[in-house]
Amino acid sequence: MNAIPHFPLMIAGLSKTGASHAEVYSPYSDKLIGTVDKANQDDVNQALATAERLYRDRSKWLSVSERIAILEKSVAMMKDQADMLAAGAAEEGGKPLADSNVEMARCIDSLRACIDGLRNDAPHTIPMGINPASQHRLTTMRKEPIGVVVAISAFNHPLNLIAHQVGPAIATGCPVIVKPAENTPLSCFRLVEIFHKAGLPAEWCQALLTENHDVAEQLATDSRVAFLSFIGSAKVGWYLRSKLAPGARCALEHGGVAPVVVTKEADIDAAIPGLAKGSFYHAGQVCVSVQRVYAHASIARELAEKLSQAAQKMVVGDPLSDKTEVGPIIRKGELTRIASWVQEAVDMGTELLCGGQALAYNCYAPTVLFNPPEQAKVSTSEVFGPVVCIYPFDDLDQAINQANSLEFAFQSSVYSQNIDSAFYVADRLDASAVMINEHTAFRVDWMPFAGLKHSGLGTGGIPYSMEDMQVEKMIVITSKGIS
Repeated sequence: MNAIPHFPLMIAGLSKTGASHAEVYSPYSDKLIGTVDKANQDDVNQALATAERLYRDRSKWLSVSERIAILEKSVAMMKDQADMLAAGAAEEGGKPLADSNVEMARCIDSLRACIDGLRNDAPHTIPMGINPASQHRLTTMRKEPIGVVVAISAFNHPLNLIAHQVGPAIATGCPVIVKPAENTPLSCFRLVEIFHKAGLPAEWCQALLTENHDVAEQLATDSRVAFLSFIGSAKVGWYLRSKLAPGARCALEHGGVAPVVVTKEADIDAAIPGLAKGSFYHAGQVCVSVQRVYAHASIARELAEKLSQAAQKMVVGDPLSDKTEVGPIIRKGELTRIASWVQEAVDMGTELLCGGQALAYNCYAPTVLFNPPEQAKVSTSEVFGPVVCIYPFDDLDQAINQANSLEFAFQSSVYSQNIDSAFYVADRLDASAVMINEHTAFRVDWMPFAGLKHSGLGTGGIPYSMEDMQVEKMIVITSKGIS
């Protein structure tokens, strides 16, 4: 029998074990799959003191060439361990193995993007010599690490989110302390181990879970933190932002209630595979998952029925099976909440086309709802489950207004074979990105990824995170030899 893995606190110089630990269970089988020590206030203080001391000692900074070498070796090691890492992420997070394999490939690609960012970065100049005051001067703008980075991550992409938060910190030369989600910490600790084995000194990347929310708040809001990268609930993210120390910067990534507009000119058969994937990928536990589909009344019923047929064909079950398309919900409490929201919509007169029931092993059947009331929770809040709503419309502007009516704005999409209609909708949707003839959850790791309004602050994506984690220093050279 294989021993259950245990991870101590990854705090540089810490010799003791944590006073308490977290038990990590498979959301599908409820089997114990690992344990992780938890940090108390003193442990967090030691991690922050180590990171701050490291940042203040410029003789300890890693050169660009050293950082590139560490990231390149990390990529090679991750490629060698890709199958193990993907299976581990599927087991602890519930994302089907096929999708976890894709996430692992993206994780590697994200680190490659960090390397590319370093290779292609170069100082730029500010114009001088254009008036008497600026004569005989030359400037160069150089980038330096912003300082200590704290990264608080989410459960739904336990590999690639760490790559997106920790990778840019390593690339830019920032000491980073990462706190993964308590449901999925094992993938994070495995990746941090790889960074260390690839040559990154332990004090440059520390990983920990905290004993409670107060200790987590202490970690995020300490005056030694220069940049907070937070992925999680809007309530927690906006609260932490309000508590940041003066001068600290942050990037917040929260959820959305992603809208899709399907015009009467859309190719329904071409749209269904993407809509089904965008609605039910990772059991809908994605911040840009398709949730609200506004379809022209002339095609809404056909679209809804075909999407329902696609949903019913999906294989729901064990995330470690290569046949599974929809895995479990991460926590039993979330499963109960999703079921209650769907039942509320049905009680309010919504037509349930398929699904609407909890299944064995913490799974929920892919669910298609037709025309829920505007005030139902499935219409106003992020379900974060395998539930999609279809709303028929007659007037395109009315559909756009409904799509824009919530306090959330992230990614959205429009399906249409009419280029004028497609661009008309894309131009008017409140969103940071609009996909045309593609579902809302499309993403590659070098593109900007930004929640607007309540959905977030700042811009994710490897090059944008690297920019956030650096400050520019201008050096002005004065010499009579400069014309």
